[in-house]
Amino acid sequence: MPLGLYISVPFCRTKCTYCNFASDVFSRPVFEKYIARLRAEITNAPATAEALGGRFESAADSVYFGGGTPTLLRVDQLEPIFVTIRQNSKISTSAEVTVECAPGTLSEEMLECLSRNGVNRVSLGVQSLIDQEARSVGRLHNRETVLNDIERLRAARISNINVDLIAGLPHQTRASWEQSLDQLIATGVPHASVYMLEVDEESRLGRELIAGGHKYHAHFVPDEDLVADMYELACERLNMAGIEQYEISNFARPGFESKHNLKYWTRQPYLGFGVDAHSMLLATDAEGAIRFSNPDSLERYVAEVAPESAPVLPEAALQEAFFLGLRLNCGVNLEEIAEAFGKKSVADYSETTSELIAAGLLERKGATLQLTRRGRLLSNEVFRSFISISATSDG
Repeated sequence: MPLGLYISVPFCRTKCTYCNFASDVFSRPVFEKYIARLRAEITNAPATAEALGGRFESAADSVYFGGGTPTLLRVDQLEPIFVTIRQNSKISTSAEVTVECAPGTLSEEMLECLSRNGVNRVSLGVQSLIDQEARSVGRLHNRETVLNDIERLRAARISNINVDLIAGLPHQTRASWEQSLDQLIATGVPHASVYMLEVDEESRLGRELIAGGHKYHAHFVPDEDLVADMYELACERLNMAGIEQYEISNFARPGFESKHNLKYWTRQPYLGFGVDAHSMLLATDAEGAIRFSNPDSLERYVAEVAPESAPVLPEAALQEAFFLGLRLNCGVNLEEIAEAFGKKSVADYSETTSELIAAGLLERKGATLQLTRRGRLLSNEVFRSFISISATSDG
């Protein structure tokens, strides 16, 4: 089974206030050390996989550069990473090759580099097409920059473009959110990702919201009900425009669904390289899989701290089949789960599924179990229910 390859580039021009990823602003000299370590990790991937009990496959049909901002690298820094990937993996001619970009970081030289190295999909971290909202969270671009980048990407024959938006940013209103949606639809991009603002202690804005303070425009963040309304409005508007929802946060025109992300949601094997990158490979000496992850700090990663690994036990695999599969609008097929994990695995969840159906969070259509519209808004509660019953069913 071909792998998906993920490459983490954790460098940013500025740290957005809402961000809880393992990325940050670093000096340029750090880039070279990181790239050297990254290329060495890619080269050593077969040995690492074997040592951890995972099955390395040289064939790959998706490559995803995430961040941070990969296009913050110079061309002479980014291109060698592509070279190292091709030297150590057999990338299929039909592979999806994605690079995340911050608007305003696509120089002509960078566009040429992306085209030259087979990049056929770009994900733009836009977050808002209203300039005041983008500025309030530390974004350095404006609407004009975004629209210009989309046109320049198309001119470079990269038309498979994703635009990220976040519902719940400071100063956002229903009216301004509609403007962002209108503009996104008008661009004709084939893919959109819509996220609801996460409020947690892992970001500066989240901590300020929890504390009830005014830093980072926290007192201008819309309330939860409005954020939920904006998410539902996005689902409605994008679906009507032919950019159909296929996962909780992801929408695409037919044929433009993210092949790489679908690997995560359907539990296909993938390898991650770089800071805080995660991997899942089929196990070599038994049924099942092995998961491992790199350190989430740049210092520990560059110091070659070994990844943490653990086998995916049958019970955990069953949990994942439910809560990852339910992220997709197509849901999970209970007959397929019964075939993979045994009929008892479905029976163990029958009471929980009945309760969630009665609560209007799940619906069943034949053998298929799916989140309802309300269930997608409260998906974390649904997923916790499955993990809870799975954990207690062991006795």
